[in-house]
Amino acid sequence: MLAVGALLWNGFEQVLAYTNSEAFCISCHEMRDNVYQEFKQSQHFSNISGVAATCSDCHVPKAFLPKMVRKIRASNDIYHTLLGTVDTTEKFNARRKLLAERVWAMMKETDSRECRSCHSQQRMALDLQDKRTRKKHSPERMIKRGETCIDCHKGLAHELPDEL
Repeated sequence: MLAVGALLWNGFEQVLAYTNSEAFCISCHEMRDNVYQEFKQSQHFSNISGVAATCSDCHVPKAFLPKMVRKIRASNDIYHTLLGTVDTTEKFNARRKLLAERVWAMMKETDSRECRSCHSQQRMALDLQDKRTRKKHSPERMIKRGETCIDCHKGLAHELPDEL
């Protein structure tokens, strides 16, 4: 029985890993033809440090329970893909503002947890930033103003909706 449980858990882990892969994320043309093309033009895809983010780095939490919540919420994306809600660039762009606002709200709700998994205060090298940027990134200022990464960095990896 223990072996069966271990095999099932291993299978579950494999499915989670696959659904976090870039290959899975861009397997539907809505993502591949729209936001992935934008992402490929961003510094999160290609930069002088050689470090690249993937879709799941920004959109899927690392911790197990928040990851499972995100996976359940993502079932809505699959539902709309099957319905054809965003199956053309025109339909996607018509819903872009709504889709972006949902992601931004999630990021705001979690204090930009996924951003901070790479861009923690300890790793941001505030002392190397210019005075204005350093001041904006200071924890005191962000706490005082109730801000998080996404408040200033919308449109960093994907185009902003036309309505903004």
